Amino acid sequence: MRFPAFAAITALIVSGCTAEDLPSQERVIAPVLTSEQAMDEFTYARPLEARVTHVALDLDLDFEGARVEGTATLDVQSAEDATEIVLDSDGLIIGGITDGNGNDLDYTIGESDPDKGEPITVQLGEMTGPELQQIVISYASGPEAEALQWLSPEQTAGGEHPFVFSQGQAILNRSWIPTQDSPGIRQTWEARITAPDPLTVVMSGISRGDPEMLDEVEGESTRRAFEFVMDNSIPPYLIAIAAGNLEFAELGPRSGVWAEPAQIEAAAEELSDTEAMIDAAEGLYGSYRWGRYDMIVLPPAFPYGGMENPVMTFLTPTFIAGDRSNTGLIAHELAHSWSGNLVTYASWRDGWLNEGVTSYLTARISEEVFGETRVMQERALEYAGVMEALESLGEDNPRTALRTPDELNPLEYSSAIVYDKGALFLHTMESIIGREQFDDFMRGWFDRHAFQPATSEMFLADLREYVIQDDSELEESLMLDEWIYGTGLPENAAQPDPEAFAAVDGAVEAYGTDGTMPATDTWAGWSAFEQRRFLEELPDELSDEQLAALNETLGLSETGNNEVLFLWLEAALRNEYDPAVPQAEEFLGRVGRNKFVEPLFEALWGTGAWGEPIATRIYDETRGGYHSYTRSQVDPIVGYMADGTGR
Repeated sequence: MRFPAFAAITALIVSGCTAEDLPSQERVIAPVLTSEQAMDEFTYARPLEARVTHVALDLDLDFEGARVEGTATLDVQSAEDATEIVLDSDGLIIGGITDGNGNDLDYTIGESDPDKGEPITVQLGEMTGPELQQIVISYASGPEAEALQWLSPEQTAGGEHPFVFSQGQAILNRSWIPTQDSPGIRQTWEARITAPDPLTVVMSGISRGDPEMLDEVEGESTRRAFEFVMDNSIPPYLIAIAAGNLEFAELGPRSGVWAEPAQIEAAAEELSDTEAMIDAAEGLYGSYRWGRYDMIVLPPAFPYGGMENPVMTFLTPTFIAGDRSNTGLIAHELAHSWSGNLVTYASWRDGWLNEGVTSYLTARISEEVFGETRVMQERALEYAGVMEALESLGEDNPRTALRTPDELNPLEYSSAIVYDKGALFLHTMESIIGREQFDDFMRGWFDRHAFQPATSEMFLADLREYVIQDDSELEESLMLDEWIYGTGLPENAAQPDPEAFAAVDGAVEAYGTDGTMPATDTWAGWSAFEQRRFLEELPDELSDEQLAALNETLGLSETGNNEVLFLWLEAALRNEYDPAVPQAEEFLGRVGRNKFVEPLFEALWGTGAWGEPIATRIYDETRGGYHSYTRSQVDPIVGYMADGTGR
């Protein structure tokens, strides 16, 4: 299937037409891609000369070779005087490149850069002009493709079948898809993927029919072919795939969850509020424009809490607590259907424009579904995280600006700034402008820029045009530029409700004063957010006797909530508490979520002589099961040389 209408996107840029000349879904305003804030230094692509508008994948999943292999057919639009198109690659093995008629095209693969891979420059020959053209690339992913994690059966919940999943954000998809891998170069896509039977393939697109059974060939096990389509233009990092022994459970008329059989029942129960969240989000920010909202619970090696891949959110199993206390994660990934997926930052320097806006939307959705008390507590935890980051980084540190300054690497960021300070900015805008008017503005933001790249300057321009409207007093009170480009925290920042954790903070004070702990039944009656608050506010230094008493009274090592368990283990390890080491080892052996893994190794390593040998032993055993991202964060902590030369 092809989507030639998307050829109009680049024709618009080249011809100088206005956005109104295209249907709303296909509008890309030329100044977005040409503005300085939209420049993406992490791509080799030159989209104003020639750009990819559609990707068609025809790939085989090779579990034995740990690679994908097949073809990518790219729809290309180019300016009249363009002679070549530049694509992004990271270790791809290219077999050949032809035009749509099978004629060989000349191409070169440039020198590899350790940060962004290597360019593939394809000579277009006669393929120039506003008409849609095609190039076909035969290729395979390299042996170290960072976007793909291939798991052995032993690394899955069932233990019988292998598993593979991708994680494309930020710039990893170029290791398995030859395209222009930049968030501002939105593309539609389709795919035909074959995998060994009985594995099931899911992707971040709509499934087209039932899988096709393929005949056995040369002794190879029978395979099945799965087809998918995404006819909304998306940033390339959102093309995602997973394959394994999967079952599906329906959650509602347009939502469901995939998981391994051993986890499907627990996953479906934990996600039972999904349809209510979709309804709440639509009531606030307009129609859900992606058709279905499905999720997949991946094996624990997945390095993040969740990834907002359209129509197929990827989730860590660590969110399953048995009481739906961690489902704010689902609200967050769902909110990305508007912020990040519908309207996407054009450059990685505007990370807050995806994650900060999404964190704000998460609070609004959660308030509708779970009530004000829970949201008050979540916001108080976020605010505390911002203050901790500012104290750690220093308020004058350029790393604390929402838009990453040019001298810094935007892929190395503080999540407390990008996520939580970003959300705090919008909470502050709401408190000054008024909820009703700000809701109207945000709904309009998503409508006006749907399926387009965006920048910080565009967001501020919209605020000034649709809200401030030359009101100098309102402009001054909002302090917009200080929020986006300034460091630290502007003085107008909305404060969290002081009553959000009044009882918990009283218990923390009592513990700090005379060691009085909450009663067992009091602790059990607290929400997971209240338990987290108590543990986060404990003194940094605790004796073995204090740790033992806390564990005995509060049952910390027996909790089913991984967020709470992590905080207990972190406190125990930083205080060299030997009885916690076996549980920490077990936890680090079964969980690959970097949010938990990196701080626990930091806690161990930070103790010096006590923890360093423990960390070394555990990491030597667990490193192979971690995703490349998690390894990249922990390797420097424990002195691991990823090139194989040892420590």
